Amino acid sequence: MTTNAGSLHCPNCGAAADPSARRCPYCRARLATVSCPSCFALMFDGAAYCPHCGAARARTEAAGADLRCPACREALRRLDLGATPLLECEACDGVWVDADVFERLCADRSSQAAVLHRLGTRAVVETRGPVRYRPCLRCGKMMNRVNFGRVSGAVVDVCRSHGTFLDAGELHQIVSFIRAGGMERVRQLEIQELRDEQQRLRDAQRLGARASSGTPNAVTTSDTRALHEMLRALIGK
Repeated sequence: MTTNAGSLHCPNCGAAADPSARRCPYCRARLATVSCPSCFALMFDGAAYCPHCGAARARTEAAGADLRCPACREALRRLDLGATPLLECEACDGVWVDADVFERLCADRSSQAAVLHRLGTRAVVETRGPVRYRPCLRCGKMMNRVNFGRVSGAVVDVCRSHGTFLDAGELHQIVSFIRAGGMERVRQLEIQELRDEQQRLRDAQRLGARASSGTPNAVTTSDTRALHEMLRALIGK
């Protein structure tokens, strides 16, 4: 079910507004917030149903959290989207999700264990230009910039111990990626990379054996066995 854009008006100036707009095009007042408890899409404040998936709006706000947004340093507000607790910035619309909440949210939809807080360093985004790192909401240390699932295109800020900060719309982007089978594509990519690495180590082992008159290289053999175990575990998921 969707909402008729013509029936929605900015609560600040009264101008007609699109139900997916984040700000009024005339007075720039805030209109859209994260309100869908199912796909976590932005919804116009007057919409009763999500225009993306049709789920009923389920947003409960609480008092301020006395915490500052990692992106713009403005105040964060606590809210519950269905059963999911979040912290949302009223200025830039960014969202903070605690580590355990984010992991549960991803696992519920993908039945995978390899979510952000368990990914290795290969998930860290490589950039050529300057990167603006943001401090963790809990410990204050600078977070890693991570492309969720390595191929989703949603680049978020992650503190492995405490949580994830997402810019406006990125939580919806991640959930849509998972629902479209994105985590399975990531798993297949990781399997192929491990197989390629196994082959590289086997080739290096053969060369080492020839150079030492038939004595295998112990380090290379150990590495090959470790990769074999990782591959077996990944395929078995």
